[in-house]
Amino acid sequence: MKKEEYRFPLEEYISSRDFKRIKSFSRDKETPLLIVDVEKIGNIYDQITENMPFVKIYYAVKANPMDEVITILRDRGSNFDVATIYEVDQLLRLGIEPERISYGNTIKKEKDIAYAYEKGIRLFVTDSDNDLKKLARNAPGSRVFFRVLTESDGADWPLSRKFGAHPDIIYKLILKSHSLGLEPYGLSFHVGSQQRDIGQWDNALSKCKYLFTAAAEKGIQLKMINLGGGFPAKYLSPANELETYAHEIYRFLQEDFGEDLPEIIIEPGRSLTADAGIIVSEIVLISKKSRLNQYKWVYLDIGKFGGLIETLDECIKYPIYCEKKGYAEEVILAGPTCDSMDILYEDHKYTFPHTMKEGNRVYIFTTGAYTQSYCSVAFNGFPPLKAYVI
Repeated sequence: MKKEEYRFPLEEYISSRDFKRIKSFSRDKETPLLIVDVEKIGNIYDQITENMPFVKIYYAVKANPMDEVITILRDRGSNFDVATIYEVDQLLRLGIEPERISYGNTIKKEKDIAYAYEKGIRLFVTDSDNDLKKLARNAPGSRVFFRVLTESDGADWPLSRKFGAHPDIIYKLILKSHSLGLEPYGLSFHVGSQQRDIGQWDNALSKCKYLFTAAAEKGIQLKMINLGGGFPAKYLSPANELETYAHEIYRFLQEDFGEDLPEIIIEPGRSLTADAGIIVSEIVLISKKSRLNQYKWVYLDIGKFGGLIETLDECIKYPIYCEKKGYAEEVILAGPTCDSMDILYEDHKYTFPHTMKEGNRVYIFTTGAYTQSYCSVAFNGFPPLKAYVI
């Protein structure tokens, strides 16, 4: 069988000029490291506002909480979605007004609700009776939106089951919130991160329309829908362009609500920051498990616990480039720790050039989201992933 040359579509992910800049910047730095282009994040934010003028953006801080990322979005006029009081403190430290912050985690300690309320936050999510009571006790008069349980079919990283509740429960919570002195403000859902099936927004919005109508029959006018995240970044598997998502979602909204739309919120995280990040890693070891095994094992100095946890079940498939020439050979990729789960890709085989050697650097693209913020503190003594901005 003829051996094929190793090829990687580098220009799909980065220009040759910017790649040279990345290599130059990282040349004297210890791997692994994450490099984030904050200017690119600003440009992506501008693209979203241009294509979706009907939405208000609440950046999901958990995706990439670097101060430089928050600052550039702050200056663009973004609002922010937080999951903890620690993110609240960070935003306030960076001069972001509490009116621009939504407490978007359905799982909250009572004292944390009180703390956020004390700091001026008045927009909270809920999906359960007990959490609603905590909000009534500790955030009186606040606007509350209710997370509806949705399916995540078509998403690379599903977010169903743990968050949200069935519409019949949400309906009861809406009515109860009113009697508890809270303002039942709107609904939210999340169709799953890196959602490729745009029709999932249509399914979720139909549930929202039903609840808007049911609440109105009881004299409660809901005013907002939070569409969540799920918009695409450039991983190995292709997705539709942002323009297509924007056009179709607006069509779904008009079909259900006509021209008089409620306030529409989105919570982009991955789609805003993923494409702006590159991890530079090093090959630590190349080995075979048996003499006749056709696949080499390639161990990198970054793995699941160092920032690539989304390779769990091989859900997110990052573009990975080794700057060597030679014929292509399929390999199994793994991380450096002494945990047997620290295998990145075994079923899905990546191709690397046969000339690769230990000590060669590899470049992992689309890693600006959910990498540094996911890495362990010191598993096996490895330090957290270093991050730089350019």
